[in-house]
Amino acid sequence: MVTPKGIRPATLVIEDGIITSIEACSSSSGALDFGDSYILPGLIDTHVHINEPGRTHWEGFETATRAAAAGGCTCLVDMPLNSIPSTTTVAALEQKREAAKGISAVDYAFWGGCVHGNCGDLAGLAEAGVRGFKSFMVPSGVDEFEWVSEADLRLALPLIRSTGLPLLVHAESPDGLLTATGQTWKAYSDYLASRPDSSELEAIQLLIRLCREYRTPIHIVHLASAEPLSELASARAEGLPITVETCPHYLYFAAEEIPDGATQFKCAPPIRSFKTRDALWNALNTGVLDMIATDHSPCPPALKRPEIGSFAQAWGGIASLSLALSAMHTKHPDITDLVRWMCTKPAALAGLQSRKGSLAPGLDADFTVFNPDAEFTVTPDILHFRHPVTPYLGQRLKGRVEQTFLRGECVYKDGQFPVAPSGRECTV
Repeated sequence: MVTPKGIRPATLVIEDGIITSIEACSSSSGALDFGDSYILPGLIDTHVHINEPGRTHWEGFETATRAAAAGGCTCLVDMPLNSIPSTTTVAALEQKREAAKGISAVDYAFWGGCVHGNCGDLAGLAEAGVRGFKSFMVPSGVDEFEWVSEADLRLALPLIRSTGLPLLVHAESPDGLLTATGQTWKAYSDYLASRPDSSELEAIQLLIRLCREYRTPIHIVHLASAEPLSELASARAEGLPITVETCPHYLYFAAEEIPDGATQFKCAPPIRSFKTRDALWNALNTGVLDMIATDHSPCPPALKRPEIGSFAQAWGGIASLSLALSAMHTKHPDITDLVRWMCTKPAALAGLQSRKGSLAPGLDADFTVFNPDAEFTVTPDILHFRHPVTPYLGQRLKGRVEQTFLRGECVYKDGQFPVAPSGRECTV
């Protein structure tokens, strides 16, 4: 069994889907023995674009949650955009709930949206059960989810503080971004230059100032740049309520490796240099960064524009739900760190730590069986999200999820899903 404090042999005692005790290894009749494989808490992925309703042909609860189970993840927190409608009102949240019922292989929760003009909806969304709010400081890519200015944030932050929930922010400044008018940007270097490090730095500097002023918990999503790290470290040392995530693709790939025209790598912010990748790993190791979340953001293959290889025209988003744990273990084999970054800390961000994210008495019996020595090559047939488009295709990964359990029931085993979908909304 693996916890952030270490690894030890143990037996989980489970009743009615809850861990009742953790005892010394037992050979009693009926006990499941997983040999030398690790028993990890079910992963909590707090950054997933499920896209249902409205763009279910991009993903959807059925396919996203199956992919999650195959990757050892037992709870997803759905982002409020790319679905139609966006989750910016209570009515839209209820549509999400209806869409997810009865088809989800793992548990789920929802972020609400904080967009230009919806301050009047924030309290209602909090009362209805969202786990926090998401904003973009630049255009989001979809018209139905408007980005926010500093003035919008100043209106929203006191309201969000009163809910006790965090504000999650896509932190890029629009001032530093370039547009591709009349260009194709087939070279990855062109796309990389269009979203420079300075855009992340300027946005995060503003968020630090606002956090100091309003004392509202702020979470920086998908940090890709090393430039803001020193200021984030200072803000954390100051005691400001700021947390930060990065993503598997920023920790696994590097800009120097990305071929021109390989639009499956396009995301925003972009994947940066080898040097930046090393700095992000160091920031995780030193506690400047808190966690890893996938930012799983799929689309139909045609939207990646593979026929022309245009980084200007391709949709930006990377799919990795079923691969994140293996990819991270390949680069960083310390499994106790991965449990902290991918289970415990994300559960705390979403306020789910009383139910999820650890193996402890009283918590849901959500866990995954992980063979740290198994190796495999990523091929389309092993992916369970809707469209097998990912930059991980062809990669050789070390560490494989063998089984995933949701409230004590096996929901994934060796490529199969042995029971009917039993996922439900996780509330506390």
